[in-house]
Amino acid sequence: MVLNYIWIGFFAIAFIIATIELLMGNTDVFPAIMNSTFDNAKTAFEISLGLTGVLSLWMGIMKIGERGGLVNVLARWLSPLMVRLFPEIPAGHPVFGHIFMNFSANMLGLDNAATPLGLKAMEGLQELNKQKDTATNAMIMFLVLNTSGLTIIPVGVMVYRAQMGAAQPTDVFCPILIATAIATLAGMVITSLYQRINLFNRAIMAFVLGICIVVSGVIWLSTQVDRETMNLWSTVVANIILFTVIIAFIAAGIRKKINVYEAFVEGAKGGFETAVRIIPYLVAILVAIGVFRASGAMDFIVNGLGRLVEWCGGNADYVAALPTAIMKPLSGSGARGMMVDAMQQYGADSFVGRLSCIFQGATDTTFYILAVYFGSVGVRKTRHAVSAGLLTDICGVIAAIAVAAIFFG
Repeated sequence: MVLNYIWIGFFAIAFIIATIELLMGNTDVFPAIMNSTFDNAKTAFEISLGLTGVLSLWMGIMKIGERGGLVNVLARWLSPLMVRLFPEIPAGHPVFGHIFMNFSANMLGLDNAATPLGLKAMEGLQELNKQKDTATNAMIMFLVLNTSGLTIIPVGVMVYRAQMGAAQPTDVFCPILIATAIATLAGMVITSLYQRINLFNRAIMAFVLGICIVVSGVIWLSTQVDRETMNLWSTVVANIILFTVIIAFIAAGIRKKINVYEAFVEGAKGGFETAVRIIPYLVAILVAIGVFRASGAMDFIVNGLGRLVEWCGGNADYVAALPTAIMKPLSGSGARGMMVDAMQQYGADSFVGRLSCIFQGATDTTFYILAVYFGSVGVRKTRHAVSAGLLTDICGVIAAIAVAAIFFG
C-alpha cells in the first residue's frame, strides 16, 4: 500500500512540476517525460534480461549447497545471532545460510552475486510466511539491512574517482566505510524498534563489536598500502572468496553423493522464472523514477533545499551533492550519474565531488530492492519496510555529511 502511494506521488509531483515548467515556456518538458517512460521501461527489461543468467547460475549453486548440506551447516552456525535479529525464523533454518551469503556478497561489493542470493533468501522467507501477500518482520529486517548497503570495499566508487582524475581516488574509502557502517547499525536499531526486538544481548552486541573491528581493521590496512595495491587486493580477495564458495558447494554435493549437475539445473530453472517474475515490478518503479527526474522535480527539490539552508544561515556547501543522496534510494544508475556529474562540475577532489562519492557508497537503492525482492515473491503489503528503509537512508546521508566534514571540511 505504501509503495502504491509513493508510486502515485511520483507521477502527481512530476505532473505539477512539468505543468509549471510548461507555463514558464519550457515546451520540451513533456516530450522529455514521455521519452523517459519508454527509455526506463526498456532499461527495466534489459536489467531483468541481464539478471537471468546470473540468477540461474547462483540459484543453481545454492540448490547444490542445499542438497549438499552446506547451507544447513552455515545456518546452524549463525543461529545464535540470527534468531535474535529474526525471531520469527526457527533456529537452524536453512534460510539463515542464504541470508548470510547475501550479506557477504554485499559486503564484498559483488552486486551480481548479491541480488540472486538475496532473492533466494526471500523465497525461503516466503515459505515461512503465513500471509503470502504481506511482508513479515523477518523480510523487513532482511531488506532494511540490505538497503543500508554495508560494503567493505567500495571498488566501483574508487574506479570512477580514478577515471575523473582524482589525485588520490582512495581518499573516500575510510569515510564511505564509516558512513555505511553507521547506516547499517542505524537500520538494525530502527527496524528493531519497529519490531520490539531487544538488541541488548550477547550475540547481537558481539556482532556489532565484530563490525566495528572489521571496519577498523580495513581502515588501518588502507593506510598501509597504496591505491593500486588496495584495489588489487580487494578485487582478488573478493573473487577468490566467491569462487571458493562455489567449489565448496560442489564439493559438499559430491561428498553427499548427489547428482550435482541435475541439482544445478533444477535451481537454475528457478532463477529464470524469478527473472521473468520481477519484470513488471521493475518497469513500474523505474518508469515512475524516470518521470520524476525528467519533469525537473529533482532539481526543484534540491534547489529548494539549498535556499532553505541558506535562509536558515547554514552552510550550503553540501547541497550541491544532494542529488546523489536523493537519487540513491530511487536508482543506482541514476545516483551514479549524479555522482559523476558532481565530479565533472565541481572537480573530483572538491568537497562536493568527494561528498557525492560518500553518498553513493553509504546506502543502497531502497526502492529498487523493495520492488525486486518483494515482487519476486508476490508481496504487496510492505508494512513498515519503506519507512524503516528511508529512515536508514536518512541516517546514512547525515553520517556521510558529518564524516565528509570531518575528513574534508
